[in-house]
Amino acid sequence: MNISSIPYLKMNDGNSVPALGFGTYKLNGSAGVEAMVNALRAGYRLLDSAFKYENEGAVGEAIRRSGIPREDILVTSKVPGLRHRYTEALYSVEESLYRAGLDYYDFYLIHWPNPSQGLYVEAWQALIEARKRGLVRSIGCSNFLPEHMQRLIDETGVVPAVNQIELHPYFIQQEQRAWHDGHGIITQSWSPLGRDNSAMQEPLIHDIAGAHGKSVAQVILRWHVQLGALPIPKATSPARQLENLSVFDFELSADEMVAINGLDRPDGRRKDQHPAYYEEY
Repeated sequence: MNISSIPYLKMNDGNSVPALGFGTYKLNGSAGVEAMVNALRAGYRLLDSAFKYENEGAVGEAIRRSGIPREDILVTSKVPGLRHRYTEALYSVEESLYRAGLDYYDFYLIHWPNPSQGLYVEAWQALIEARKRGLVRSIGCSNFLPEHMQRLIDETGVVPAVNQIELHPYFIQQEQRAWHDGHGIITQSWSPLGRDNSAMQEPLIHDIAGAHGKSVAQVILRWHVQLGALPIPKATSPARQLENLSVFDFELSADEMVAINGLDRPDGRRKDQHPAYYEEY
Protein backbone atom coordinates (compact mmCIF):
# COMPACT_ATOMS: atom_id res chain seq x y z
CA MET A 1 0.00 0.00 0.00
CA ASN A 2 1.37 3.38 -1.00
CA ILE A 3 0.86 5.51 2.09
CA SER A 4 1.16 8.70 0.07
CA SER A 5 -2.01 7.70 -1.82
CA ILE A 6 -4.14 8.05 1.32
CA PRO A 7 -5.62 11.57 1.32
CA TYR A 8 -5.76 13.69 4.45
CA LEU A 9 -8.71 15.83 5.53
CA LYS A 10 -8.18 19.31 6.96
CA MET A 11 -10.06 19.92 10.20
CA ASN A 12 -11.54 23.09 11.63
CA ASP A 13 -8.72 23.37 14.19
CA GLY A 14 -6.02 23.43 11.52
CA ASN A 15 -4.87 19.83 12.02
CA SER A 16 -5.26 17.06 9.44
CA VAL A 17 -6.44 13.46 9.64
CA PRO A 18 -6.21 10.45 7.27
CA ALA A 19 -9.40 9.82 5.28
CA LEU A 20 -9.66 6.27 6.70
CA GLY A 21 -8.71 4.91 10.11
CA PHE A 22 -8.47 1.62 11.99
CA GLY A 23 -10.92 0.61 14.73
CA THR A 24 -9.58 -1.25 17.77
CA TYR A 25 -12.78 -2.20 19.65
CA LYS A 26 -12.32 -5.71 21.15
CA LEU A 27 -8.67 -5.81 20.10
CA ASN A 28 -7.10 -6.62 23.46
CA GLY A 29 -4.03 -8.34 24.84
CA SER A 30 -1.22 -9.77 22.74
CA ALA A 31 -3.56 -10.72 19.88
CA GLY A 32 -4.84 -7.14 19.78
CA VAL A 33 -1.31 -5.76 19.76
CA GLU A 34 -0.39 -8.04 16.86
CA ALA A 35 -3.45 -6.97 14.86
CA MET A 36 -2.67 -3.30 15.41
CA VAL A 37 1.01 -3.71 14.54
CA ASN A 38 -0.02 -5.41 11.28
CA ALA A 39 -2.46 -2.57 10.56
CA LEU A 40 0.17 0.10 11.10
CA ARG A 41 2.66 -1.73 8.90
CA ALA A 42 -0.03 -2.10 6.22
CA GLY A 43 -0.34 1.70 6.09
CA TYR A 44 -2.99 2.77 8.61
CA ARG A 45 -2.05 5.95 10.41
CA LEU A 46 -5.11 6.52 12.60
CA LEU A 47 -5.91 4.18 15.51
CA ASP A 48 -9.27 4.63 17.23
CA SER A 49 -9.53 3.52 20.87
CA ALA A 50 -11.39 4.50 24.03
CA PHE A 51 -11.08 4.42 27.81
CA LYS A 52 -14.04 2.03 27.73
CA TYR A 53 -12.36 -0.44 25.35
CA GLU A 54 -9.74 -1.29 27.99
CA ASN A 55 -7.04 -1.54 25.33
CA GLU A 56 -5.20 1.77 25.53
CA GLY A 57 -2.15 -0.09 26.82
CA ALA A 58 -2.28 -2.43 23.82
CA VAL A 59 -2.51 0.57 21.49
CA GLY A 60 0.61 2.12 23.02
CA GLU A 61 2.48 -1.17 22.84
CA ALA A 62 1.51 -1.63 19.18
CA ILE A 63 2.84 1.82 18.33
CA ARG A 64 6.16 1.04 20.00
CA ARG A 65 6.47 -2.38 18.33
CA SER A 66 5.49 -1.13 14.87
CA GLY A 67 8.77 0.69 14.29
CA ILE A 68 6.84 3.65 12.88
CA PRO A 69 7.66 7.06 14.38
CA ARG A 70 5.06 8.22 16.89
CA GLU A 71 4.66 11.54 15.09
CA ASP A 72 3.46 9.70 11.98
CA ILE A 73 0.59 7.99 13.84
CA LEU A 74 -2.62 9.61 15.01
CA VAL A 75 -4.25 8.07 18.08
CA THR A 76 -7.76 8.58 19.46
CA SER A 77 -9.21 7.81 22.87
CA LYS A 78 -12.45 8.82 24.57
CA VAL A 79 -13.70 9.84 28.00
CA PRO A 80 -16.51 7.53 29.20
CA GLY A 81 -20.04 8.73 29.86
CA LEU A 82 -19.81 8.33 33.63
CA ARG A 83 -16.73 10.56 33.98
CA HIS A 84 -18.05 13.88 32.75
CA ARG A 85 -17.39 16.00 35.82
CA TYR A 86 -14.55 18.38 35.01
CA THR A 87 -11.91 16.88 37.31
CA GLU A 88 -12.89 13.29 36.48
CA ALA A 89 -12.72 13.98 32.75
CA LEU A 90 -9.31 15.61 33.06
CA TYR A 91 -8.05 12.67 35.10
CA SER A 92 -9.43 10.31 32.44
CA VAL A 93 -7.21 11.95 29.84
CA GLU A 94 -4.17 11.66 32.09
CA GLU A 95 -4.89 8.05 32.98
CA SER A 96 -5.37 7.19 29.30
CA LEU A 97 -1.93 8.60 28.57
CA TYR A 98 -0.35 6.69 31.45
CA ARG A 99 -1.89 3.41 30.29
CA ALA A 100 -0.78 3.90 26.70
CA GLY A 101 2.64 5.22 27.65
CA LEU A 102 2.12 8.22 25.37
CA ASP A 103 2.94 11.89 25.86
CA TYR A 104 -0.16 13.10 24.03
CA TYR A 105 -3.24 11.94 22.15
CA ASP A 106 -3.95 13.29 18.71
CA PHE A 107 -7.70 13.08 19.41
CA TYR A 108 -9.66 12.83 22.61
CA LEU A 109 -13.44 12.60 22.35
CA ILE A 110 -16.43 12.52 24.67
CA HIS A 111 -17.70 8.99 24.05
CA TRP A 112 -21.38 9.93 24.33
CA PRO A 113 -23.31 12.86 25.80
CA ASN A 114 -25.02 10.90 28.58
CA PRO A 115 -27.84 13.47 28.45
CA SER A 116 -29.64 12.18 31.55
CA GLN A 117 -26.58 13.18 33.57
CA GLY A 118 -26.26 16.46 31.69
CA LEU A 119 -22.58 17.10 32.46
CA TYR A 120 -21.09 16.86 28.98
CA VAL A 121 -20.28 20.58 28.88
CA GLU A 122 -18.03 20.06 31.93
CA ALA A 123 -16.31 17.21 30.09
CA TRP A 124 -15.88 19.47 27.07
CA GLN A 125 -14.32 22.18 29.22
CA ALA A 126 -11.91 19.55 30.58
CA LEU A 127 -10.91 18.55 27.04
CA ILE A 128 -10.35 22.21 26.16
CA GLU A 129 -8.03 22.44 29.17
CA ALA A 130 -6.27 19.19 28.22
CA ARG A 131 -5.60 20.66 24.79
CA LYS A 132 -4.19 23.84 26.34
CA ARG A 133 -1.83 21.68 28.44
CA GLY A 134 -0.62 19.78 25.38
CA LEU A 135 -2.13 16.47 26.50
CA VAL A 136 -4.27 16.28 23.35
CA ARG A 137 -4.07 17.98 19.98
CA SER A 138 -7.65 17.83 18.70
CA ILE A 139 -10.91 17.34 20.58
CA GLY A 140 -14.29 16.11 19.51
CA CYS A 141 -17.37 14.03 20.22
CA SER A 142 -18.85 10.62 19.64
CA ASN A 143 -22.56 9.83 19.34
CA PHE A 144 -23.55 13.48 19.84
CA LEU A 145 -26.67 14.91 18.24
CA PRO A 146 -26.62 18.42 16.76
CA GLU A 147 -28.35 19.91 19.82
CA HIS A 148 -25.63 18.52 22.09
CA MET A 149 -22.84 19.97 19.95
CA GLN A 150 -24.65 23.29 19.60
CA ARG A 151 -24.72 23.57 23.38
CA LEU A 152 -20.97 22.97 23.52
CA ILE A 153 -20.43 25.70 20.96
CA ASP A 154 -22.81 28.14 22.66
CA GLU A 155 -21.31 27.67 26.12
CA THR A 156 -17.60 27.44 25.25
CA GLY A 157 -17.15 28.88 21.77
CA VAL A 158 -15.17 25.76 20.76
CA VAL A 159 -16.46 23.69 17.84
CA PRO A 160 -15.71 19.93 17.88
CA ALA A 161 -13.19 18.86 15.25
CA VAL A 162 -14.93 15.50 14.71
CA ASN A 163 -18.04 13.61 15.73
CA GLN A 164 -18.13 9.82 15.53
CA ILE A 165 -21.53 8.43 14.64
CA GLU A 166 -22.99 5.13 13.49
CA LEU A 167 -22.98 5.38 9.71
CA HIS A 168 -23.43 2.68 7.07
CA PRO A 169 -25.61 2.02 4.00
CA TYR A 170 -28.65 1.14 6.13
CA PHE A 171 -28.24 4.25 8.29
CA ILE A 172 -26.95 7.14 6.20
CA GLN A 173 -27.58 9.95 8.71
CA GLN A 174 -28.12 12.58 6.01
CA GLU A 175 -29.38 15.38 8.27
CA GLN A 176 -26.69 14.79 10.88
CA ARG A 177 -23.95 14.81 8.24
CA ALA A 178 -25.32 18.01 6.74
CA TRP A 179 -25.18 19.66 10.17
CA HIS A 180 -21.58 18.53 10.57
CA ASP A 181 -20.69 19.92 7.15
CA GLY A 182 -22.31 23.24 7.99
CA HIS A 183 -20.11 23.57 11.07
CA GLY A 184 -16.88 22.24 9.57
CA ILE A 185 -17.00 19.05 11.68
CA ILE A 186 -15.51 15.84 10.25
CA THR A 187 -17.93 12.90 10.34
CA GLN A 188 -16.23 9.71 11.50
CA SER A 189 -18.13 6.46 10.84
CA TRP A 190 -18.25 3.71 13.42
CA SER A 191 -19.70 0.36 12.36
CA PRO A 192 -19.01 1.46 8.75
CA LEU A 193 -19.83 -1.95 7.26
CA GLY A 194 -23.14 -2.15 9.11
CA ARG A 195 -23.94 -3.53 12.53
CA ASP A 196 -22.88 -7.19 12.51
CA ASN A 197 -21.52 -6.49 8.99
CA SER A 198 -25.12 -6.68 7.75
CA ALA A 199 -24.56 -4.52 4.68
CA MET A 200 -21.97 -7.02 3.48
CA GLN A 201 -24.82 -9.31 2.38
CA GLU A 202 -26.72 -6.66 0.43
CA PRO A 203 -27.33 -7.84 -3.20
CA LEU A 204 -27.20 -4.32 -4.63
CA ILE A 205 -23.74 -3.71 -3.19
CA HIS A 206 -22.58 -7.12 -4.44
CA ASP A 207 -23.63 -6.10 -7.95
CA ILE A 208 -21.75 -2.79 -7.71
CA ALA A 209 -18.68 -4.57 -6.36
CA GLY A 210 -18.74 -6.98 -9.30
CA ALA A 211 -18.96 -4.11 -11.78
CA HIS A 212 -15.82 -2.53 -10.32
CA GLY A 213 -13.89 -5.73 -9.66
CA LYS A 214 -13.75 -4.80 -5.96
CA SER A 215 -14.90 -6.44 -2.75
CA VAL A 216 -18.17 -5.53 -1.07
CA ALA A 217 -16.25 -4.03 1.86
CA GLN A 218 -14.22 -1.86 -0.50
CA VAL A 219 -17.37 -0.53 -2.17
CA ILE A 220 -18.94 0.33 1.19
CA LEU A 221 -15.80 2.05 2.46
CA ARG A 222 -15.47 3.94 -0.82
CA TRP A 223 -19.09 5.07 -0.38
CA HIS A 224 -18.12 6.54 2.99
CA VAL A 225 -15.14 8.33 1.49
CA GLN A 226 -17.26 9.85 -1.29
CA LEU A 227 -19.85 10.99 1.25
CA GLY A 228 -17.03 12.95 2.90
CA ALA A 229 -17.11 10.68 5.96
CA LEU A 230 -14.09 9.03 7.59
CA PRO A 231 -14.69 5.30 8.17
CA ILE A 232 -12.83 3.42 10.90
CA PRO A 233 -13.23 -0.28 10.05
CA LYS A 234 -11.75 -3.04 12.17
CA ALA A 235 -10.12 -6.19 10.80
CA THR A 236 -7.79 -8.73 12.37
CA SER A 237 -6.35 -10.48 9.32
CA PRO A 238 -3.55 -8.68 7.43
CA ALA A 239 -5.25 -9.44 4.10
CA ARG A 240 -8.54 -7.85 5.16
CA GLN A 241 -6.73 -4.89 6.70
CA LEU A 242 -4.99 -4.17 3.40
CA GLU A 243 -8.20 -4.72 1.46
CA ASN A 244 -10.08 -2.20 3.60
CA LEU A 245 -7.33 0.36 3.12
CA SER A 246 -7.24 -0.04 -0.66
CA VAL A 247 -10.21 2.14 -1.59
CA PHE A 248 -8.56 5.19 -3.13
CA ASP A 249 -7.94 3.82 -6.62
CA PHE A 250 -11.53 3.74 -7.91
CA GLU A 251 -14.68 5.84 -7.80
CA LEU A 252 -18.38 5.08 -7.54
CA SER A 253 -20.65 6.78 -10.05
CA ALA A 254 -23.29 9.29 -9.00
CA ASP A 255 -25.99 6.71 -9.79
CA GLU A 256 -24.25 4.10 -7.64
CA MET A 257 -24.01 6.54 -4.74
CA VAL A 258 -27.73 7.32 -5.04
CA ALA A 259 -28.58 3.60 -5.17
CA ILE A 260 -26.60 2.86 -2.00
CA ASN A 261 -28.15 5.85 -0.25
CA GLY A 262 -31.52 4.37 -1.13
CA LEU A 263 -30.82 1.42 1.20
CA ASP A 264 -31.36 3.72 4.21
CA ARG A 265 -33.73 2.30 6.84
CA PRO A 266 -35.22 4.10 9.86
CA ASP A 267 -33.82 1.48 12.25
CA GLY A 268 -30.56 0.92 10.37
CA ARG A 269 -31.27 -2.72 9.42
CA ARG A 270 -31.85 -4.72 6.26
CA LYS A 271 -35.44 -5.25 5.22
CA ASP A 272 -35.22 -8.91 6.20
CA GLN A 273 -33.20 -8.42 9.37
CA HIS A 274 -34.88 -9.19 12.64
CA PRO A 275 -34.51 -6.56 15.38
CA ALA A 276 -31.72 -7.42 17.77
CA TYR A 277 -29.53 -5.89 20.41
CA TYR A 278 -26.17 -4.75 19.14
CA GLU A 279 -23.21 -3.93 21.31
CA GLU A 280 -21.72 -0.53 20.71
CA TYR A 281 -18.66 -0.33 18.47
